[in-house]
Amino acid sequence: MKIKPSDADRFASRPGAGIRAVLVYGPDSGLIRERMNVLAKSVVPDLADPFRISDLSDGDLRQDPARLADEAAAIAMLGGRRVVRLHGAGETAAKIIAGFLDDPKGDALILVEAGELTPRSALRKLFEDRADAAALPCYADDAAALEDTIRKRLAADGLVPEPDTLDYLLSHLGSDRGVTLNELEKLALYMGPASAGKTPDSKRSIGLADVRACIGDNAASNLDDVVDAATGGDLVALDRALARARSADVSPIALLNALGRHLQQLHLALAEIETGTPADAAMRTFRPPVHFSRTGIVRRQLGLWSRKRLDRALTLVVEADRNCKTTGLPEGAVCGQTLMRIAQAARAGAR
Repeated sequence: MKIKPSDADRFASRPGAGIRAVLVYGPDSGLIRERMNVLAKSVVPDLADPFRISDLSDGDLRQDPARLADEAAAIAMLGGRRVVRLHGAGETAAKIIAGFLDDPKGDALILVEAGELTPRSALRKLFEDRADAAALPCYADDAAALEDTIRKRLAADGLVPEPDTLDYLLSHLGSDRGVTLNELEKLALYMGPASAGKTPDSKRSIGLADVRACIGDNAASNLDDVVDAATGGDLVALDRALARARSADVSPIALLNALGRHLQQLHLALAEIETGTPADAAMRTFRPPVHFSRTGIVRRQLGLWSRKRLDRALTLVVEADRNCKTTGLPEGAVCGQTLMRIAQAARAGAR
């Protein structure tokens, strides 16, 4: 069974009685860990219960293929359905898992954790093609999913981000669900507990100064460097910024999301300029506001682009995002090629 990304959270919380095994895979390791835990808790509320949780590695399975069936058939000492988690599964595990599913033992839920898999992956195809198994993708959050994560996590501590604060968080989080949640936890601790006398339902707003004081730019090895180099037409700087992003394991999807947001901001600012608004005033429409250190850079970008050319650039970003998620092409190559094409378009605007 192939699970759509939009249905992934719902499925993880209630996988269904007919599902014997679930493959959790993708580039977002933090989201993989989160969904593995949600799936496991749908069967075993206490993940520290050693009698109902069993962990295997890909190496364990290669050394003893029968371990999977043995663990699945084991009976918990105090009763209850068990969960068997297979970590770091590779393509060689597909044949062993297929043999188990053809002749399953016990009633344990088998959770298989893997990294990024192409549509041609034997492991992925196995889970997508069976009715008693499911393949659950874990891609970097898009803007809507990221906003939902931010709001829900902060609401748990009675916190509500102001509009500028939310824009800042959307621009600086999102490359990895685990890192995003850690940063939001840090923000909640920074804000401190609710004041004495306030009810549990009281809401406290978070200002832009608060979030800037404690949230790092984890969505990229400085996303601004990548985006500014691309929209400014600096191919050398873009090459360096992309190398730093790759070394920091930044998701190509996060880079494309950041680029798309910036192109939209440029588009809106140019619309203001066309009505007679000065460039500096038009730049004040950016959310989050342009940092003073980047005002000269963004002002130059506004001079390189027209709204028509920005429309074409946004189309490239949308196509690249779709290709990353649906074609099986290497995400890094698709993202890098798109960034280079946009940088070349910016250079053409400087002539």
